[in-house]
Amino acid sequence: MLFSEIYGSYFRVVAAILTEAADAPLTQARLTAIVREKAFSESTLAIPRALQTGEWPLLDDSMRSVLRHKPTMPLTLLEKRWMKALLADPRIALFDVDASGLENVQPLYSPDVFVPFDRYADGDPYDDSTYIACFRTVLQAIREKRKLRISFRGKNGARHSFVCIPHRLEYSAKDDKFRLLASGKRAVNWINLGRVSSCTLLDPYPPAAFSPPQTHTEELVLVLHDERNGLERVLLHFSHFEKETRRKSVGEYEIRIRYDRDDETELLIRVLSFGPVLEVKAPDRFIQLVRERVQKQLGYTSPSAIRI
Repeated sequence: MLFSEIYGSYFRVVAAILTEAADAPLTQARLTAIVREKAFSESTLAIPRALQTGEWPLLDDSMRSVLRHKPTMPLTLLEKRWMKALLADPRIALFDVDASGLENVQPLYSPDVFVPFDRYADGDPYDDSTYIACFRTVLQAIREKRKLRISFRGKNGARHSFVCIPHRLEYSAKDDKFRLLASGKRAVNWINLGRVSSCTLLDPYPPAAFSPPQTHTEELVLVLHDERNGLERVLLHFSHFEKETRRKSVGEYEIRIRYDRDDETELLIRVLSFGPVLEVKAPDRFIQLVRERVQKQLGYTSPSAIRI
């Protein structure tokens, strides 16, 4: 409850709804639009229903706020302690976040409270001074639209150096690593930040003259059978993917996840971890990958005999 609601988007969304409903009655369409604008797409399944049925008794029959004043949300001591705990994460420290006002606040927990068991142990060296300097240089280049000269080690240990245009940073929770998407003179490259030895800022480039490289995006269509809090677990597990969730019937949801082809193996492992709760409907290529993986694990001789 502490992290999924009090510090989640529900309170901020409901505050925005009550602020608008204090001036004039809301319509069903406007209520849904606010939720869609300020929350995750799947929140439209829960928030409007809770407000209209009275489960959350905050709107009257005319869809106006029952509060006398518009809501405000000052930070509580508990929120400050939670923020202080988050800032102790070495990955967040990479962004050089301003912690002013939290100097005398005790963190709610220490980083060693959590022991990850589902990710690789050779994550990026977040405490290394060279890594931190390179990360912040890359981040500055992305924000200021500047070119970079990057030196890094390839997979075979060979040294490389080239001038590139950095487009974006991505983080893999499974690998516990950051990687940079950058384009050079000849090709688009994914560069693991942990392999970078030095970065140098160069001159700015005109944004209009360059467009980010197009990655190969796929759409995975799943049907979720909501058993054992399946919906909550799936939405949490795939929270960093762009997705749409639609209720098909009682206890059954269709989930469309858009992903980069380079992340397919990681996504496949995550889908398989849910077993029969998730049913893969498309694309055919992903279905075939599931069959091959199950065949390998169970020793089946004919992938086509496996029903997905």
